[in-house]
Order: sequence, then C-alpha cells, then structure tokens
Amino acid sequence: MAAVDGLFRIESSVNANRYVASLCPCSMNKWVLLGFAIISEVIATSSLKSTEGFTKLWPSLLVLLGYSAAFYFLSLTLDTIPIGVAYAVWSGIGVAGIALVSVLFFDQRLDAGAVIGMGLIVAGVIVLRLFSDASVE
Repeated sequence: MAAVDGLFRIESSVNANRYVASLCPCSMNKWVLLGFAIISEVIATSSLKSTEGFTKLWPSLLVLLGYSAAFYFLSLTLDTIPIGVAYAVWSGIGVAGIALVSVLFFDQRLDAGAVIGMGLIVAGVIVLRLFSDASVE
C-alpha cells in the first residue's frame, strides 16, 4: 500500500520510510527542535551559578524554564530521531556549548586537553550524524 504525502511517495516498507524520512523536510525540523533543546539546556546550565543555590528568583526561574524547554524540545524529536542518537547529540553539543559560554562570559580558561576532548565529542557527533544509519529512523 502506498500513499502520497506532499512531494514524496511513501511506501509501507520500513526501508522506504527511512528513505523518505531522510529526504523529507519534516525530519529536518526535528533536528532544528533538537537545536532548540541544546540552546535551552546551555542557557539553563550557564544560569545555574547566578541562582546562588536557587535563592535568587529570576535566575532560578530562568534555569527551570530552560531545562523544561530543553526536555520538551528533546521529547519532540524522539518520533524521528532515535533516543540514543538524540541524547548523544544533545549532550555532546551541550558540553561544547557550555564550555564556549564559560570561556566567553565567565573567563574560564580551557587547557589543551579540554579543547581536544571537546573536539573529539563534537567530531563524534558529526560522525554519528553523517555516517550512522541509526541517526534517522
């Protein structure tokens, strides 16, 4: 049984669905939502110090809102992106993102080992996204 959805023909077989999902603009939207999850998590994490142990109202609300948004956006991606892949990308890019924020806004210095380690994390995410069949269901 086949159906037509927009410009793409969708077959009932699993392989056809994977092929269509990799071409369909709607699957790209899931990666954008994952990007929103990462940004939300980085904002929340970078605001943690400002809460002073959750004794400051506005920074605390920003942290709670940021983490809530991060998990919400992450959950929206899971019907297309496998959970292991989504979490690997989310956490890997999040680590690099918070490190960058720490350097730019909190005067943290990163040594060569930290830079190399984070570079390997980002490289792993890129390899996973470009070369793994598991990156799109």
